Formats: sequence, structure tokens, C-alpha cells
Amino acid sequence: MLAASGVINSLTDWLDRVSGNWWFLAVILVIALLDSVIPVVPSETTVIIGGVAASSAGVAPYSIVFVIIAGAVGAFIGDNLSYQIGRRASGFVERRAAKKESTAKKLHWAAEQIEERGGLLLITARFIPGGRTVLTLSSGLTNQPQRWFMGWVGVATIIWASYAGILGYAFGTKFEDDHTTAFLLAFGAALAVTAFIELVRFVNKKRSSRSNL
Repeated sequence: MLAASGVINSLTDWLDRVSGNWWFLAVILVIALLDSVIPVVPSETTVIIGGVAASSAGVAPYSIVFVIIAGAVGAFIGDNLSYQIGRRASGFVERRAAKKESTAKKLHWAAEQIEERGGLLLITARFIPGGRTVLTLSSGLTNQPQRWFMGWVGVATIIWASYAGILGYAFGTKFEDDHTTAFLLAFGAALAVTAFIELVRFVNKKRSSRSNL
């Protein structure tokens, strides 16, 4: 655990040092892509660092717009890659589900959650490290329509990249030497938004059930 934390801290320090280069946009794109498939890479932190660099005069040769585009494109490609991995594995999982009841229950639960919460679930999950990978894989495993998936993921990645990039841009001086706080703030706000959306959905569901009585 400590070793992993040390690696991530070293990576974050390196990202900070190279953020003044134009090719840092490619780094943002690649890390956002990888984080969608392998949820151990700090993609939020990378986008925030890009926002911080863009806010500092003379530090970066790019604007906040390009930071957001790089993050959104990388995340969009990564989420679709995760979806395709899930879809390719769906046959194997379905065969396993036919033999093992616990696997069948998990698959049914995932499909039920996606159907019940719809595209909003993809948006909220995008803000939760690890959660987005589970959901995009599950969308592929349960054979959700690809056009539906791509549409909602497109919206989710644009909102996510804009949020992280603008956070770094707006509070650049405060986060310049404290990316951990920036990440925790982004993660905390994301959880708050997720909780609010779930509360609204719950209230609407209760009202709908009462009106049907």
C-alpha cells in the first residue's frame, strides 16, 4: 500500500514538473484513457495539474480549453474501450452465469441498476475513481445499446473534464503545491453531487409510486 502511494506521489511530482510543456496535453489524454480501464492512475489530478498550469502566466503554452478537450477525449476513448472489453467478455460471463447462481445474480443486479438509473448513473459514476470502470464494464457485459452508451459517456466525460480542469484553473495558486487537497476536494464534491442526484431520483420515485396508488 505504501509502495503504491509512493509511486503515485512520484508520478504526481513528475506530472507537475512537465506540465509546462505542450506535449503535456498528450499525457493528460493518455492518463485519462488508462484510468478508465485501469483505475489506479490519477486522471483527475492530471487534469487539475493541467488547469493549474494553464492558469499561470508563462507556465504552459496551452489554454484551459485544450486541457478540457484532452481530458474529455482520453476519458471518452477509455470508457468505450472498457465497454468493448465488457462486451467481448459477455458471452463468457453469461455461460458462467448459467452454471453459477451468484454470477447470474450479480449480472442481473448490474443490468437492473443501469436500467433503473439510466444515463445519469454513467455521469455520476464518472466522478468516482474505480466506480466508472465497474459501470462501463458492466454496460458492456449486460449488452447495453452502444449508441445509448456513447451518448451518455460523451456528456459525462465533457462534464468531468470541465469540472476538473476549471477547478485547477480557478484555484491554481492554492493547488499549485498541494494536488492532494485538490483531488480530495474534487472527489468530495463529486460524492456530494452523486448523493444529491440519488436523493432527487429517490424522491421522484416515491412521488411516482404514490401517484400510481
